[in-house]
Amino acid sequence: MILEGIHQRSIKRTADGAGACILDQRELPWAVTWVELRSARDAEIAIREMWTRGAPLIGATAAYGLAMALAEDGSDSALAASYALLLEARPTAVNLKWALDKIVEAARPLPVSDRAAAAFARADAICDEDVALNQAIGQHGLAMLRTLHAQHPERPLNILTHCNAGWLATVDYGTATAPIYLAHDAGLPVHVWVDETRPRNQGALLTAFELAGHGVPHTVITDNAGGHLMMRGQVDAVIVGTDRVAANGDVCNKIGTYLKALAAKDNAVPFYVALPYTTFDPDTATGADVPIEERPGEEVTWVAGEGGRIRVTASDAANPAFDVTPARLVTGYLTERGLVDRV
Repeated sequence: MILEGIHQRSIKRTADGAGACILDQRELPWAVTWVELRSARDAEIAIREMWTRGAPLIGATAAYGLAMALAEDGSDSALAASYALLLEARPTAVNLKWALDKIVEAARPLPVSDRAAAAFARADAICDEDVALNQAIGQHGLAMLRTLHAQHPERPLNILTHCNAGWLATVDYGTATAPIYLAHDAGLPVHVWVDETRPRNQGALLTAFELAGHGVPHTVITDNAGGHLMMRGQVDAVIVGTDRVAANGDVCNKIGTYLKALAAKDNAVPFYVALPYTTFDPDTATGADVPIEERPGEEVTWVAGEGGRIRVTASDAANPAFDVTPARLVTGYLTERGLVDRV
């Protein structure tokens, strides 16, 4: 990611190696604030309260959190307690459990005194792998975008995306945005329609911030504008990320994704889902089996901006954070293995 003119990752070790540094995404785009996490409790709070978010980055943050817990107490009981604490931070993204399980696999067979070092090394490896996976997704996606652009070479390629599936949701590159960044860098004329993504506005605040920093042309739109743009022929493809893909190919992603998929299907616009293998969940049969996180209604009734928070309705609100897009609406899955029609 390019942040303040410097290429860096969205999570990294502290200077002393004993903790992790993350961006406080609640402050973006108004302020760039790095936060040090020094315990499993710090990591749990950062995940639950969405200082950090995005399925792959949640997994990386949890991995470092469990490593920090083992540095404090390497016993089996402490390992189990911290695992349970972090697992419950957010229930929908499967990368969280995957990353925690990888730390347990690396640490549990070892003597107590060796567990923390092994856990930190595995967390570092999880981050390195995430970067490589996303870069591969980007390369395969670039080939796909070249093919799409060849259909209308006289104009920019218009991509619509939802929520934030960029480097702020991963360790670097992003999933849905990786092909866009590589296409822009390769000189392919690309323009992005950025859904605002209510209620937390991850598109308007985070995706737009990323794209602006990378110099990618983009326009923020209301969540309900996507279908209109597709009907008018102003969208060449929809590319989204995902928090979990079930065994049958159903896609769980930020609320509103399902409506974009329906509009895309009705207008013959290809709908792609970008994901690394760590987001595929073969143990969950269908999207109906995915736990859907219900977040506080205050996220809907209040809105945050540069000047602070204001209330936008006097009524109570429901706030399901995710929905499920049936596999039948997905044109293809963009993975580190390439573009596939089923996972």
